[in-house]
Amino acid sequence: MDLRFRDAQPSAEERAAVDALLGPPATGWEGGARTEAELRYAARPEPARDLLLPALHAVNDRVGWISEGALDYICRRLTVPPAEAYGVASFYSLLSLKPRPARVLHVCTDLACQARGAEDVRKRVEARLGPAGSSWQPSPCLGLCERAPAALAIEAGETPSTQVYGPVQGDEVTVPHGSNGHGPAGWEPPAEAAVPQAGRDGLVLLKRIGVVDPASLDAYRATGGYAALRRAFQLGPAGVIREVLESGLVGRGGAAFPTGRKWDATARQPDHPHYLVCNADESEPGTFKDRVIMEGDPYALVEAMTIAAYATGCAKGYLYIRGEYPRAVRRLEHAMATARSRGLLGADILGQGFSFDIELRRGAGAYICGEETAIFNSIEGFRGEPRSKPPFPVEKGLFGKPTVVNNVETLVNVLPILEHGAQAYAAVGTEGSTGTKLFCVSGSVDRPGIYELPFGATLRELLDLARPAGTLKAVLLGGAAGAFVTDLDVPLTFEGTRAAGATLGSGVVLVLDDTVDLKHILLRIAEFFRDESCGQCVPCRVGTVRQEEALHRLSERVDESDLLLLREVGRTMRDASICGLGQTAWNAVESAIDRLGVYK
Repeated sequence: MDLRFRDAQPSAEERAAVDALLGPPATGWEGGARTEAELRYAARPEPARDLLLPALHAVNDRVGWISEGALDYICRRLTVPPAEAYGVASFYSLLSLKPRPARVLHVCTDLACQARGAEDVRKRVEARLGPAGSSWQPSPCLGLCERAPAALAIEAGETPSTQVYGPVQGDEVTVPHGSNGHGPAGWEPPAEAAVPQAGRDGLVLLKRIGVVDPASLDAYRATGGYAALRRAFQLGPAGVIREVLESGLVGRGGAAFPTGRKWDATARQPDHPHYLVCNADESEPGTFKDRVIMEGDPYALVEAMTIAAYATGCAKGYLYIRGEYPRAVRRLEHAMATARSRGLLGADILGQGFSFDIELRRGAGAYICGEETAIFNSIEGFRGEPRSKPPFPVEKGLFGKPTVVNNVETLVNVLPILEHGAQAYAAVGTEGSTGTKLFCVSGSVDRPGIYELPFGATLRELLDLARPAGTLKAVLLGGAAGAFVTDLDVPLTFEGTRAAGATLGSGVVLVLDDTVDLKHILLRIAEFFRDESCGQCVPCRVGTVRQEEALHRLSERVDESDLLLLREVGRTMRDASICGLGQTAWNAVESAIDRLGVYK
């Protein structure tokens, strides 16, 4: 291994940030003081490359950026070649390898915010703070769509701090940290502010949000918490998997793969250890349901992950959460610590002889890390690029071992399945889409937020709850990777939206009225995919750029040759890209051309 270290040295603050995470260096070979003995032989612990991203976060959180000296020190501590560490650090948008102020403002310019005036906010910020650069930068979706237009300020320091702004009503995002006009420093609306149905009867996944203190384990248990885990121990691992299979639960992240089949395949693998990964990196523009669950009902996710681990034989789980969710991180860290102290996480859970623990890992701003194999690379300390399949994660996933991956909404659905039984769960919804679904409604509506409805409800019924504002032009289902629809009577099921040439995806419902410029929306979608492509495969790396270029030309003049080029590029990306990013980058554009006649 050719490490090729430079002569740059970390500052005392940078060294302290890394040592706080990794502990002081044991030998001079790791960056500590050299001893006479170490001049005669080399001794160091095993490399721990999987701590690369946490170490980069530690420096970035403390100083605001990562210097060459800090990067070299991290590499010495973890035995990672500096060139590879640079490739990882430069992969993520929330990390900086150039000097910048401690406080950086991220202004959302994505779809939901754009439909609510993000362009005006961007102009005001630019007029006040100057061109985008070190002190502020435009950002893809921050997962704050119910508060659009939104912004997020991140301030580095010994105790890093964040401030959420939304909906932005004036110049409050440009004032010093701690005064946003909506409350005291650090104040955010409670999680239930994103749930218009909060407190109503009939809710399943959202029943505790706004009703139960999310910080209180006792309050969680008083409302049925951990009854599902006790039932799981009664059923045994095979019994839990059987219940999940019979319930008809499928993944809620977009792929809609049967959850029970995934769990069963992992549990049967003879290779050990098995790993559980919770995908909480919801970066699809317009999606914020998982954030609301983590902020408003964190113990539910901890319990659900414990059940999934028990059923599939996992002793270790990773909760991979996007870096733009600071409050969710705090709530989950508190919930996990409390669960450990009460015997509900860690060794010998509830005295049943089953041990399982969760490690929280923060992402750093990369949409592609929502892809299940890209998460593995990110956790392991590599660039968050997808892997070719097969082998599939149930065979060789995280660290090359059998791994089960589910998102937050999928996992918390396991609780009502075990509490009430598979048959009761499957009786809700339709035969092909069982249970309830969370929908993220944003855009031109009076009541944006998360709505829970049984599968089979129509889009019209959902919009009646959200109250569209203005004259409806179109609805984007499934986010940037989804499709536009105009038929409000389409049933909100996997099979119903598929028949309508659309997709439920992650549950995004972006409502656009006649004041929204659809050409501008399509350009933003194309820019998003161009920026977020990891560049690993040619169809996606080149295709997303060609798609954006063609849409720029079409926004000025309609040329049939550009429309033909778009279709050719779109089909190539769909057929030949490695992962879902390239395979779906053309969906929304295609539906806008064919159904909405945008360029006629």
